[in-house]
Amino acid sequence: MHYQIVHHMAALDAAHNPPNSLNAVEACLAANAAAIEVDIMPLAGEDFLLVHDDVLESETTGQGRVSECTPEAAKKLQLKQRGGSVVSDQVPALLTEVVAAMLGAPARTRLQLDYKAINPTVDDEWLRRVIRIVEPLGDRVIVSSYADWHLRRLRRLASWLDIGFDIGLYLEWRDPAWQVDARKPPFHLGSYGYYDDHVLARQRLLPNAAYLAERCEILLRQVPEASTWYVSHHLIARGLDEGFNMAAWLRQNDVKLDAWTMDVDKPIAVANAPRLRDAGVDLFTSNTPLALGQLLQAQA
Repeated sequence: MHYQIVHHMAALDAAHNPPNSLNAVEACLAANAAAIEVDIMPLAGEDFLLVHDDVLESETTGQGRVSECTPEAAKKLQLKQRGGSVVSDQVPALLTEVVAAMLGAPARTRLQLDYKAINPTVDDEWLRRVIRIVEPLGDRVIVSSYADWHLRRLRRLASWLDIGFDIGLYLEWRDPAWQVDARKPPFHLGSYGYYDDHVLARQRLLPNAAYLAERCEILLRQVPEASTWYVSHHLIARGLDEGFNMAAWLRQNDVKLDAWTMDVDKPIAVANAPRLRDAGVDLFTSNTPLALGQLLQAQA
């Protein structure tokens, strides 16, 4: 059974490089990682910064919006623990630096760029910029996002570009014991037990497996060009509980499935990993990619 491990934020288990850092990317390349995921936010210039959030103070020693910072100013900052105060001795990475590292590495590692600037924009400048920067990588790059509006536009601007859809703004499963951020969609707990703002979730009229298949059909039509879906492993596992195999359903539509974020220090992820592998999940995103690979092989 073929699957790949995706190094979340260029993680490499016990390595001490900050997430999304250039050193972390280079370490993954040296380890012949199959795929590396990093987050990108646009800068006030011809580049992107490898950070998750839209404000500098969240992950760097800077202040203000990332989109108002120039690449030159960004390289004078230092990375720090996201949302914390621990400052590293490493500077933030630029997307152009990551592309150069990818091109200089002998491995055929793929790069997943998680496009975090999800708000709609009045023009396509940021989208055109990311296309220009990553074009030398060709089929070694995929751009993923929650924002289906950006993904559709990216594909119209660059028919060659591989795109991936994270459906988390539209359909999710959350344990009742979790603390839910009320500001993050989907906002409503639907009648089928999933967070879903679609009208189909308002009243329970179908078996749960049929409801999930219908919702996947609707989501597939939102970004029909997407080669890969990025889905919480909790949602995938819950679907299996109710008789719906999302991986098999997507495969019938020539779409791969990535389960995120599966770390071996989380008991539920350890329990779900072999089950999702056996269900046909194609990719597993992890902050502990080496240990997860060993777990999946040991329990094969």
